Amino acid sequence: MESIREIFKIGNGPSSSHTMGPRKAADQFKSANPGIKKIRVTLYGSLAATGKGHMTDKAIAAAIAPVPIEIIWQPEVFLPAHPNGMLFEGLDKSGAVRESRTTYSIGGGDISDNGKRDPASTVYELTTMASILDWCRDHGRTLWEFVEIHETPVVWDHLTNVWKVMQEAIDRGLEAEGVLPGRLNLTRKASSYYTKARSFRGTLARRAFTFAYALAVAEENASGGRIVTAPTCGSCGVLPAILYLLKTQYEFNDKKIIRGLATAGLIGNLIKTNASISGAEVGCQGEVGAASSMAAAAATQIFGGTPGQIEYAASIAMEHFLGLTCDPLFGLVQIPCIERNAFGAARSLDANMYALLSDGQHLVSFDRVIQAMKQTGHDLPHIYKETAEGGLAALGIKETAADDL
Repeated sequence: MESIREIFKIGNGPSSSHTMGPRKAADQFKSANPGIKKIRVTLYGSLAATGKGHMTDKAIAAAIAPVPIEIIWQPEVFLPAHPNGMLFEGLDKSGAVRESRTTYSIGGGDISDNGKRDPASTVYELTTMASILDWCRDHGRTLWEFVEIHETPVVWDHLTNVWKVMQEAIDRGLEAEGVLPGRLNLTRKASSYYTKARSFRGTLARRAFTFAYALAVAEENASGGRIVTAPTCGSCGVLPAILYLLKTQYEFNDKKIIRGLATAGLIGNLIKTNASISGAEVGCQGEVGAASSMAAAAATQIFGGTPGQIEYAASIAMEHFLGLTCDPLFGLVQIPCIERNAFGAARSLDANMYALLSDGQHLVSFDRVIQAMKQTGHDLPHIYKETAEGGLAALGIKETAADDL
C-alpha cells in the first residue's frame, strides 16, 4: 500500500474524481505537450454524465489555459477500464492530432492510464486488516503506531497541515450563509444548525454540533472551497466533523486528534487498496461509507479503544452503508451528498460507541466487509454510480419545477 498522504489530499472541491482528477490530468497533458495549439478533451461515462454539475469542464479549462480547448461529452460511452474515462488530444494549426492520451480518474483525486491503482511506491507490505491486527498483537502496539513505524516522519507534518485545513473549512462553513452555486439554489444550513446546537445540552447538543460541522465542510466543498479529501471530496465532511467534535466538546488535544487521523488514513488506505473509493465504480458506499468507517476508527482510538475495537467500529460503520447508491441531482455534490455527510458522521459515532461497549470480538471481519462492499459496488447497475440516471437523481429531477430543468 502507498502512503496515507495519498488519502488526504488538500485542494478545492467539489469532486475529487470529477474535479481534482481531471484537473491533474489536464495539467500533465499540457506540460508534456508545450507546442500544442489546441487541446480536445473527450469525457466518457460517469465523468461526462455528471461532469457539468461537478465543474469538470471548468477545472480542465483552468488547467489548460491559455491554450484553446474543446470538450466533447460522451455519457453513453463507458470505456472498459473505468467509468471515468478521458481522452486528451493535442492538435496542431491544421487541426491534426499530434499527441493523445487516454487516462482515467479513479477516485480520491488520483488518475491512472490503465484504470487501476498502481502505487508509485509501497510503504506498507501488509495490506489486510487481519495481518495488521496480528502485527499489533505481536508488537504490543496500536494502529497509529503501525503507521508511524512504516511512514517517514514527514507524515506527521502532513497530517498536522491536514488537520489545520479541516478546521479552517469548518470555521468558514459555519460562518458562511446564502445559496450554494448551481441550479438547485440550495440554501446553506451549517450556520443555522450551529446556532441552534448552542442552545441544546448534553447528547442532543453533541449530535447537533456533529451535524453542523459535517454540513460546514460539505457545503464548503460544494462551493469549490479548500478542503481535504477524506477519502474523497464528496465525503469530506464526515471525518473533520468527528475530530472537531472530539476537540471542542470532549477537549482532546491536537496530538491525540492527529494520531486518530493516522488511523483513519490507514482505514481509508485499506478500503482504497482492497475495494474502491470511487463513487463511479462502487457507489456512495465507497465515499460516505468509507469516510464513516475512517471516522469511527479514529474516534474509537481517541476514546481509548483497543485495536480490535477499532477494527470492529470500522466494520460496523461500513456494514450499514453497503449498497448505498451515488445518485446526485443534476450531478451536483449537494443533494443527497451534503446531508449524507451529516448522517455519515452520526453513524460513525454510533459505530464507535457500539464497538467500545463490546470486547472487540465479532463474526464478520473488516476485511470481509470491504470485500462485500467491492462486490456490491460492482453488482450495482451503472445508473446508480454517479451518472444521475437512477435513484434520487432520476426521481428528484422529475419533481423539480419545469423552469429549473
